Amino acid sequence: MKKFSIIIPVYNVEQYLKRTLDSVFKQTYQNFEVIVVNDGCTDKSMDIARKYDVKIIDTTHVGVSEARNIGVTYARGEYLLFLDSDDYWDIKLLESIQQSIKNRPDVIRFQVRNVYDDGTKQDFLESTFVDFSGEKAFEKICTFHYVESVWCYAIKRTYYNKNKFRFAKDKIHEDFGLTPLIIIKARKVNSISYVGYNYYRRSGSIMNTQTYSWTKRKVHDFYEHYLYLSEAIKTINVDSTIFRSFIANSMIMKICELHGKEYKEYKRKL
Repeated sequence: MKKFSIIIPVYNVEQYLKRTLDSVFKQTYQNFEVIVVNDGCTDKSMDIARKYDVKIIDTTHVGVSEARNIGVTYARGEYLLFLDSDDYWDIKLLESIQQSIKNRPDVIRFQVRNVYDDGTKQDFLESTFVDFSGEKAFEKICTFHYVESVWCYAIKRTYYNKNKFRFAKDKIHEDFGLTPLIIIKARKVNSISYVGYNYYRRSGSIMNTQTYSWTKRKVHDFYEHYLYLSEAIKTINVDSTIFRSFIANSMIMKICELHGKEYKEYKRKL
């Protein structure tokens, strides 16, 4: 069995994909498989992908959430990792994760670096820990800069499938609607110090599109995730106080992107 399954949804990123795939195939630890989900590309992204030893799954344009779900169904590795197709890894990420799994955790957290168009970088050096329960891990991780971004975790595949985790289809902010549950339901979580994920904050990406109609869509979907998490946590036998506080505060911050009647509408709902 491969140790890691790396799932990369791809949609029209020919400018960035080579850097992304190079960062995977130059890893110092090589026991992995790469699953590229072709999310209906119309550019040369797949020509680039075919130059690498990857499994390509062709789909219509279903969006990143469903593309990730599709990728998971083809995964056979012990741990799942999700990599966005315009981001990239540092060379020892998989080696660092491999060294941290002797205690067989369900989830391993690693650290993130922001990379901007002008070349500046910003590292986030968060706390490390070993053998935390999901409840205790969430209490710690919710103080970090990036909490729900699924791409800064390695997740045991059997744990993921047993809990029937899925990203919500056709929703933005899909990580917010799932990753908090992945953390808090885990039996055992580790957090390592390695800053291995380079999050490319490019202008023009889906999350940086600046129109008010897009902002309203993001808040709407965020609210749907909030409602789902509010109900889902009731089924888990943990102290949910901090979890509920986290999702509520996240929602309050999110509606601050609105103004006028839209802001007042969501304020009433909350």
